[in-house]
Amino acid sequence: MAMAAIRREGRRFAPLISPRPITAVRSSPLYPTLEDEGPLGVRHISTQVVRNRMKSVKNIQKITKAMKMVAASKLRAIQTKTENSRGLWQPFTALLGDLPSADVNKNVVVTISSDKGLCGGINSTSVKISKGLHKLNSGPEKETKYVILGEKAKAQLVRDSKKDIELIITELQKNPLNYTQVSVLADEILKNVEYDALRIVFNKFQSVVSFVPTVSTVLSPEIVEKEAESGGKLGDLDSYEVEGGETKGEILQNLAEFQFSCTMFNAVLENACSEQGARMSAMDSSSRNAGDMLDRLTLTYNRTRQASITTELIEIISGASALEG
Repeated sequence: MAMAAIRREGRRFAPLISPRPITAVRSSPLYPTLEDEGPLGVRHISTQVVRNRMKSVKNIQKITKAMKMVAASKLRAIQTKTENSRGLWQPFTALLGDLPSADVNKNVVVTISSDKGLCGGINSTSVKISKGLHKLNSGPEKETKYVILGEKAKAQLVRDSKKDIELIITELQKNPLNYTQVSVLADEILKNVEYDALRIVFNKFQSVVSFVPTVSTVLSPEIVEKEAESGGKLGDLDSYEVEGGETKGEILQNLAEFQFSCTMFNAVLENACSEQGARMSAMDSSSRNAGDMLDRLTLTYNRTRQASITTELIEIISGASALEG
């Protein structure tokens, strides 16, 4: 009877009593105090807030774990294609070379990025290198344009280089990547831009936790012929015999187009593989961080609950002692 009376009195006078903040709960957006969260006199509101936070973190952890599994599944499917595609462009590199230092007037920077986020800094790295190439190859008599593949590079380059963007292609990975799809894109790029050198920026896949920003250079047939005539790395081209009645210019034109499509195919696959690997790492890190936050919230919740129970026990004992006295 005495305890029931004390509780009735407490409820009756609760609106007039200012609640005391529990010291176990820190004042921050993640650990709100009693004053931050409820009307005057409402008890245990901070415990409920922490419980809600714990529920939210658990849901986020489930999502990140699921995304990690999806990325791992996609990575296994793309990795085999990527390794097989490396044999396509290597013969062209051996024949025509890869000359990133070639000094030409018309440069086109082909930036390959992803359409989706949550994959770390993989897209920012490609954009940073593309901007560096644009600055390096700019001059009074030079022209440098962008061709963008992917939403993320588009979002970053449109802000400060909109006038230099020649072509934008998005939703590249909406369907499974294959050579036919990429060769059509390569043909569209060649039809819409004038170039002396195409500089393809992508991330080369090394492992799940490692990728290397890479630049591949494809020269136009005219520049290849000039480089061959002047000697240097392309001087050996004159030693090959031409058969079939085609001129040297026509052969170089066909070789340049095929080289660009093969290099693009490999670059798109390498970047897609790096994207899934980076997403796996990012989601794994997010899951671990969610687990650490859940541990901290559980500790805070237990401390808060214990503090509220102790306070209630003290009030009950004090009230019972006062009634007996």
